Amino acid sequence: MGSDVTSKVKAPHALTRTESLGRIEVSPRVVASIVGHAANECYGVVGMAARGLRDGIAERLNRENAHRGVEIEVREGGIQIELYIIAQYGTRISEVAHNLMSAVRYAVEKSLGLPVLAVNVNVQGIHLEDNVSVR
Repeated sequence: MGSDVTSKVKAPHALTRTESLGRIEVSPRVVASIVGHAANECYGVVGMAARGLRDGIAERLNRENAHRGVEIEVREGGIQIELYIIAQYGTRISEVAHNLMSAVRYAVEKSLGLPVLAVNVNVQGIHLEDNVSVR
């Protein structure tokens, strides 16, 4: 099951763009890292999750491995992004997902100039804060 945790990038080669001055290549892992960092900044997102569940439990990834909760697929006309997240308990998940979609699209298009065709959000789990006291 350890292979479920690795970054799944359906773009085997670097994303390449040829300009008048030369060629620009961006590794799919770089795109996944930009996506992961943008996602971690969004309200309601506790962290990125590994793709797939282990015994029904989502594995929360640390910030250095945020790219592992992202899949990038290069399609004609742009890229499609799959995100696997853990949401904060008590937030409206649909709002968190919509904000996340907008933030990720903006970050990728601003940073790389690549058109984003779709951002799909997969909520793998929810997190309840440990320090909440119940009276």
